[in-house]
Amino acid sequence: MSTYTEKVGDKLNDILEKTYDAEKGFKKAADNTDNLALKTYFENKAKQRYDFGHELKGEITSFGQKVEKGDSLTSKAHRTWMDIKAMFTSDDAEAMLEEAIRGEKAAIEEYDDVLRETSLPSSTSTLLKSQKMAIENGLSNIKTLEDLA
Repeated sequence: MSTYTEKVGDKLNDILEKTYDAEKGFKKAADNTDNLALKTYFENKAKQRYDFGHELKGEITSFGQKVEKGDSLTSKAHRTWMDIKAMFTSDDAEAMLEEAIRGEKAAIEEYDDVLRETSLPSSTSTLLKSQKMAIENGLSNIKTLEDLA
């Protein structure tokens, strides 16, 4: 447990905050589309992020660190941008899907940054790798949705 530093706790809280943001963004996207396939995709991604959040909170608290809750300014801007795109873009489903892809790629980069931390406990590393892999798998499967959008 000595490998769990405050720095690691801060990094996990950053991922947790972005996980909350992604969950809200996916819910918003689901609300903004009539395309059933996309709605289902966005709802499933929101649920996935909800589950990720609980896993991350458990990991943070298991090492005696404080869980921070919040909604980042960046995420609010991102969701506002998705709303604007949905209102003014003739092909809003495609625009939302593109924005979701961009967000997923950013999430993978964030996970990669934290995984480079040399002093991660094995449980934290395993959790982050699992979540990152789930995001990557979702991205690789998104081609089907791009064809529907």
